[in-house]
Amino acid sequence: MDLRESISNQTDVALSISKLLLSKEARDKNLVYSPLSLHVVLSIIAAGSKGPTLDQLLSFLRSKSTDHLNSFASQLFAVVLSDASPAGGPRLSFADGVWVEQSLSLLPSFKQLVSADYKATLASVDFQTKAVEVANEVNSWAEKETNGLVKDLLPPGSVDSSTRLIFANALYFKGAWNEKFDSSITKDYDFHLLDGRSIRVPFMTSRKNQFIRAFDGFKVLGLPYKQGEDKRQFTMYFFLPETKDGLLALAEKLASESGFLERKLPNNKLEVGDFRIPRFKISFGFEASNVLKELGVVLPFSVGGLTEMVDSAVGQNLFVSDIFHKSFIEVNEEGTEAAAATAATIQFGCAMFPTEIDFVADHPFLFLIREDLTGTVLFIGQVLNPQAE
Repeated sequence: MDLRESISNQTDVALSISKLLLSKEARDKNLVYSPLSLHVVLSIIAAGSKGPTLDQLLSFLRSKSTDHLNSFASQLFAVVLSDASPAGGPRLSFADGVWVEQSLSLLPSFKQLVSADYKATLASVDFQTKAVEVANEVNSWAEKETNGLVKDLLPPGSVDSSTRLIFANALYFKGAWNEKFDSSITKDYDFHLLDGRSIRVPFMTSRKNQFIRAFDGFKVLGLPYKQGEDKRQFTMYFFLPETKDGLLALAEKLASESGFLERKLPNNKLEVGDFRIPRFKISFGFEASNVLKELGVVLPFSVGGLTEMVDSAVGQNLFVSDIFHKSFIEVNEEGTEAAAATAATIQFGCAMFPTEIDFVADHPFLFLIREDLTGTVLFIGQVLNPQAE
């Protein structure tokens, strides 16, 4: 399976997760999360699974085998996620960590895999008597790897003496717009909320031509980030429904058919008429376990399928207890800073173009950050209220 096909499958999975998040977890709040971060943690869990648990994870992740997942992760690190700032592009950081109970040792094949393909740092820790300290250590790691943007990834009480392993991933992105907005012309305008009220918020504007496409019911805007010397091109896309309450219907469309996203992205610059985008900043966290179960991924959360991780009979009784995810994003005149982290705790248990187009994002919209050469989606989110963090 080639990289583009794997990424296309990963995008389909991301959009199905997003649809559920928008309709359930974030019906009334701003949202941002990294499907890529979640995908990597699930891939590591799949690599340590077998039988029906593995089959369920592979089916959900739309992958033929763990070899494909591992190869995909390895290629992502090499092709998409290496830091672009030395060459003048966005600053990127992507890191994996594994914390293992000191009385256990990872199976050599699993240890080799997480070290080589996932570039994970491994730590032997004492969950049995120092669970709180280990949780603090994981949280400090996530905070450091996300440049201080993701704090307290693991909530109090999520790690205890029955925890045997923690897998974590952290992603950090900071990109400057290819054409920055002039902050001196940023002005307050009305933003229309879903409840019918309006609030005054700062809107960025520009008279320069923009990458825009208009469709029946929605418009798409692409704002490219400053590109480095390599061929990668990161872009932030805004999906703006025509109607003020059209967000869920638009999310439904996005997740409705494979490759829908790819076919809707703008690749031509057009003259803009009225053009305004609000500044915003969002922090969002959720327990991914609940969302995954609702999407049919249930077996990793029950005893018996995670037998390919540790070199001990204990492996027969491991299960995923929780998967936590936290993200942050800030969009302003200069560009975007975004970060996300995911942690899974594994426990031991017995059981044709118009000449001019307007783009006024003055009501709820969706957004995503994508690497265009490969199609990799790094972040997805929605803005319901630009003033609410």
